[in-house]
Amino acid sequence: MKKKICTVCGMGLGSSLIAEMNIKKAIEELGHNLNDYEITHKNLNSYSPADNFDVVVCGQDLSDSVQVVTGVKVTLDNLLDINEIKEKIGKVL
Repeated sequence: MKKKICTVCGMGLGSSLIAEMNIKKAIEELGHNLNDYEITHKNLNSYSPADNFDVVVCGQDLSDSVQVVTGVKVTLDNLLDINEIKEKIGKVL
């Protein structure tokens, strides 16, 4: 079964899409098989904790607004920082 990862941003989908692409890159650089993951992005209004993602990635500004029921929430200081993403995603994969 694939591990489900979602990136969440505020209003639009731009930064969450870039974060999604950076997470894919980080997963590969960490030596994981990208085919083992289902990665998507959403804005805050379309995100639902009921979707039961294994990992939810959001910025520090949304940390209090993004609820996670069964998975792990990864809070980033900078959604676009590939090094921060690699460090924090690596800890939960």
